[in-house]
Amino acid sequence: MDSKHWSERGLDTHLDKLKSEVAACSEPIFIAPFVESSVSKDGALSGAVVSVKATFDVAGHPTTMGSKLLGQKHAEKDADAVAFLRAAGASLIGHTNMTELAYSGVGLNPHVGTPENPLKQGRIPGGSTSGGAVSVATGLADIALGTDTGGSLRIPAAFCGLVGFKPSQQSVSSKGCLPLSQSLDSIGVMANSVNDCSLAWHVLSDKKEEHVDHDFILKVPTNFGMDEASSIVREAFDSVIKSLQDQGLKIEHGSYPIFEAYQQLPVWQFSAVESRRYFASLIDLESDLLDPRVRQRIARGKGVTDEEFSNTQRLRHDLIERMSAEEANTVFIMPTVACIAPDFSDFATDEDFNRINLLCLRNTSFANVIDGCSLSLPFTYQGEPIGLMLTAKNGDDQKLLSLAQTIERLLCSF
Repeated sequence: MDSKHWSERGLDTHLDKLKSEVAACSEPIFIAPFVESSVSKDGALSGAVVSVKATFDVAGHPTTMGSKLLGQKHAEKDADAVAFLRAAGASLIGHTNMTELAYSGVGLNPHVGTPENPLKQGRIPGGSTSGGAVSVATGLADIALGTDTGGSLRIPAAFCGLVGFKPSQQSVSSKGCLPLSQSLDSIGVMANSVNDCSLAWHVLSDKKEEHVDHDFILKVPTNFGMDEASSIVREAFDSVIKSLQDQGLKIEHGSYPIFEAYQQLPVWQFSAVESRRYFASLIDLESDLLDPRVRQRIARGKGVTDEEFSNTQRLRHDLIERMSAEEANTVFIMPTVACIAPDFSDFATDEDFNRINLLCLRNTSFANVIDGCSLSLPFTYQGEPIGLMLTAKNGDDQKLLSLAQTIERLLCSF
């Protein structure tokens, strides 16, 4: 892995150009635009420009998390993830827009507006890392640093034609990053290639780069992932799987019991209960300044008893162990999202919002619940950007990235 494509373009000139482009940008990609040059000229990310989701502390800037109720103080120091990126030679290009408190998979923010999908006019970018995806898709950033609680990196990556990587949770420090759900949050990245995601993850996790052969069994679940899928996503997925098989990839199809167990879990409780617990002392959760759709979902946590939530956590722990026991060498393959990027006009009512949001999050949330690693690869079908998602158990990050690079090459023939 190398970063030649960044280091060869002349960083100072490139950053000056970016300052002008950010100043002239009419889309609300950034909550707080700033351009800060690298503190290190030698490193794995030397020359790379990284956008930072507004949930990470950046020294000297407020951390708003997309909310009017946060960010009264400026951060005294960088979040660990930001510090690692800087030390590896990355320059920063601002706090990117996001769903308020990271609480949805569609990316809408009524306070500062929502950036339009750069690939499809009139459509949403996906979320909650909406601005991060658009910053990379428009060429303003090489890498977007973000969080993924139920798909917040992989959903916008799928909608905006990018690679989105959600690592195993404990592989990247969360210090200095405001949480939505301490149980499910993972820190990861979006970029234009698996290689760039891999470079960034090795920096963030402080892992040594090494070649790892994968011995995965590739499986397409027939009992999960395709319910309510749009016809174009079904056709696209079937076509891309056939193409990969025709190119020599062995892929099994079957009904896997772990998905039956997963679908019995009240996944919504994690974000509702844990966000309520965390933010109750920081902001007024009944405030009219809070996005009503966010406020409504946080309020659901009020009705969950400690006993009920403890049981939900126990069931999740059982699923994590079950994944390691039953599917130790498995990579599940499915569409990242069961629909194409919706139009902004599709969210006219709260009922519409809730239905679409749940559909967007359904496939991706599985990886967060099992604390696995998961990656969305982009491909195009009939002019539509679609994501192909690969998910493995906890700790298989390097092997998954290796497999993803193989499949990424095969997708070039699709």
